Formats: sequence, C-alpha cells, structure tokens
Amino acid sequence: FLMIRGARPGAPALLWLHGGQGGSETPFFRLFNAPLEDTYQVAYWDQRGAGRSYDPVASTAVLTIDQMLADVDAVVDTVRARTGQAQVMLVGHSWGSALGLLYAQRHPEKVSIFVGVAQVTASKSADAARLNFVRSAASRSGDERALAEVESLGAPPFNRGDGEVMDRLIDRFGGAFHHRPSLFGLAIRAILAGKATIADVPRSIEGNRVTLDAMWPELQTLDLPRAVPAVDVPVVFMLGRFDQQAPSALSAAYFAQLRATSKQLIWFEDSAHNIPVEQPKMFNAMIKRLADPHP
Repeated sequence: FLMIRGARPGAPALLWLHGGQGGSETPFFRLFNAPLEDTYQVAYWDQRGAGRSYDPVASTAVLTIDQMLADVDAVVDTVRARTGQAQVMLVGHSWGSALGLLYAQRHPEKVSIFVGVAQVTASKSADAARLNFVRSAASRSGDERALAEVESLGAPPFNRGDGEVMDRLIDRFGGAFHHRPSLFGLAIRAILAGKATIADVPRSIEGNRVTLDAMWPELQTLDLPRAVPAVDVPVVFMLGRFDQQAPSALSAAYFAQLRATSKQLIWFEDSAHNIPVEQPKMFNAMIKRLADPHP
C-alpha cells in the first residue's frame, strides 16, 4: 500500500518509514502530520506485512531485513518516478529509523536527507538500558508487581514473550509516551477523520504480531553503530527526552560517533518515543525546515 499526497507538484519528496515491525502508523501520520503535505509530496507506505499491506496467507519467510531493504528501494524508485524528484527525504520512526539508515548507507544517491525519529541503535545494549530503567522506575514507585515481573525476565537478549513484557513495563513507566494518550481514542479520531477504517485496526494488530514473530531472532542481532558507522547523506536525529523504548541516551551517543555529510540533533523535551504524536506542532515545523536538502 502506497499513497502520495501533496499540495504542490514539484515539491520535495518525503517517504515515511514507519516503526513497529509490521505496525503501520500511516493513520496517525496522516492525522497529526498532514501539514507536511503543504511543503512536501508525502509518501505513506505500509511495509510488507503491515497495515493495508498485510496479507494473512503470505509467506512469513520473506519477512527479513534484506527483503525490507529491497522493498524500500522499489518504493523509493516509485516515489521518485511519481514525484519527478531524483532523491527522497527518508523519515524513519523507531524500527523505520533502522531501516532508513541501512538503506541510506546502500543508496546515498537516492536520499536527499535522512531523519531518524526515536532512532534505534543496537538491540542488546538497548535491552540492557530498558531493563535498568524499568527496575529503577519500579523501585522508586514501590511497584512490587512490576519489580517481580522485571526480575523474572533475567538478562538480555529477551525472547519474544519477554520482549512484550518489557514493552508493557516501559509504557507503564512513561518510556513510550511521556503523556500517554488513549490509543483507542486515537484510533477513533483517525477513523472519524477519514484517515483509517475500522478494518484497519485488526489488520494492523495482526500484521504487527505476525511480523514480530517472524523477524524477532534477526532483530535481536541489530547493531547499527557497528553496521552503519557512516553514511554519505545529511543526517538529522529527533529524540524524545523521555524515550526508553529506544533509549535516547544511546541514540545520542550513536549520533556523536556517526559520520555523515552533515549532522543535526534535535531534542523534544516533552516527548518519549512517539514524537510525531506527542509534539506534532514542533515536529512538523522542524521537518518543514529541512525542505532544503542540504540544511
């Protein structure tokens, strides 16, 4: 599923790379970040296995990082052809930030600028940081149940089930959303605004589950500081100060060592992991300022 929207033909092209391994964020991007369509030709893409691209009878054997990168290349070429632009801006959120950096490393000639939102780093070090965060937060709040849960996980790497427990605990203590909205309420808003349909909800949930099940072992080996020490494109990291889903301290450390044609780090002081939803006005303004491909 690919949709391109923009108010100005000939405007720069922007491709969203959503997060969640199989969890489409297209309805929320369209709900909170549609003002970007005034400045860019914005491409919304549901990745293989996600959202409106989810196919319940498709083989899960093709849900690999290499296949996802091949998919990005096909989509980038389609967006370039449809928009008349030689290059695209890649905006990757969470998992999409890993996908985007890996792609920019392979095909810098097709990327005008890469923006990593809640930038992913390395799974092993991130899991260790997430474990320490939950343990400390549970201790401070006297949450004995959470302490028991986190202690039962043992040490990273986590299996798929333990990863789900960790995600839930991270969310409980404000590491996913600094001010957590009602996700049900957001879904209703997206449906009422015409950005999603009722059928999109179960499809997104199932796509997320199936894709994570298939990709989990490979994702545990992800290590961007080692795999991508440099890219030949301009790079912007947008980090939430309270992000513990992709711990922002690790993202900032990676930014410091990453070599790129230019670099910019932008902090969002009232966000955790979900910056485009938590601080949409600031996020949209910052992205619009990057319309020049060489900020």
